[in-house]
Amino acid sequence: MTDLELAAYYDVQYNARASVADYEQYPRLYRELSDRAHAGLRCFKDVPYGPGASERLDIFPASRPDAPVLLFIHGGYWRALSKADSAFMAPALTEAGACVAVLDYDLAPAVSLDHIVDQVRRALAWLYHNIAGFGGDPRRLFASGSSAGGHLTGMLLAGVWHAGYGIPPDALRGALPISGLFDLRPLLPTHINAWMHLDETAARRNSPLFHLPDSAGELVVSYGALETGEFARQSHDFLSAWNASGLRGRHVPAEGRNHFDVVLQLGEPGTPLYRAVLELMEP
Repeated sequence: MTDLELAAYYDVQYNARASVADYEQYPRLYRELSDRAHAGLRCFKDVPYGPGASERLDIFPASRPDAPVLLFIHGGYWRALSKADSAFMAPALTEAGACVAVLDYDLAPAVSLDHIVDQVRRALAWLYHNIAGFGGDPRRLFASGSSAGGHLTGMLLAGVWHAGYGIPPDALRGALPISGLFDLRPLLPTHINAWMHLDETAARRNSPLFHLPDSAGELVVSYGALETGEFARQSHDFLSAWNASGLRGRHVPAEGRNHFDVVLQLGEPGTPLYRAVLELMEP
């Protein structure tokens, strides 16, 4: 393909909203299910993990002490959604004995991707130092996120950043990025870069594929079977590089799911992703 043809191809492949009918039903569903979670569960709302107005966590404690902790990072191509839309998994996972923490971060284009990555890393560091006060076990921190949240989960898995945040390299014990973006270079010629403003250097700096750790907990990747080929390739390439580095990881299929409903499996007992996240958090 020529550069123009490749750019057009990527623009279609990474246009997640165009890959489904009636995209707007999904944010509505996220919010409806999250509102139910907030109404029905004990929750510590708007716990600050930093000084910024958006640097807040909603923490749903487990019914037992020393619970494993799942940090969930919302998607939205780094420019949309919030923690208010992202608590839909909390009822099922707290019932299963986990503590769930859902975070907000600042959105593009008002801030850079470097800024967002820093926020997510500071949130993990805050959990490591403080989650025991909410009944969570700081030795059992896990992360998951969808789409852009999957990318940010990947950046938590990256190596050589922990010392600057005052946490050990193994603070994150495992992760389940869903429909993640692990090599951002294909986004450079697409409509997404209209709000991300990435150049080649920034794309590579913020691509988990190029910053694999020396050691890490288990990686589980997943994406909906109805997603585009590029979203599937991103997960497979990252998992292949992860395993080739001697790290433990696996793929969990999500049949019949698209880019936006696959993540709902985290809150649906009996589904492959629900089972996978519980297995990931087992002692």
